[in-house]
Amino acid sequence: MELRNRHGRAVDPVPFVVVAVLAGTATFSLGPGYLLTLGLSLPAALATCAGVAALTTAVAHRRFVWTVRPELRREVPVELRLRRLLYGGVALVALVPLFALPLVL
Repeated sequence: MELRNRHGRAVDPVPFVVVAVLAGTATFSLGPGYLLTLGLSLPAALATCAGVAALTTAVAHRRFVWTVRPELRREVPVELRLRRLLYGGVALVALVPLFALPLVL
């Protein structure tokens, strides 16, 4: 699969495919049960999950394909990688109570 950015240059499709597939998998594995517990019907829950997966795929396409500039490839500093990892961990820990909300209600 050859994807091109907005300048017509070929870009690596792997980051986009990985993010899109993982987002779709997470959305459809967690979303319907969570939304059914909150009171949505099954068709509405599946439609919501499809919308979230499509939105995530569109954002990933913009970030990893459309706006990427392959000629500016460089190594990311260790401090920045660690900061991103810590922010991701904090965001995940903040989401755990949200996922447990239907169990409490």
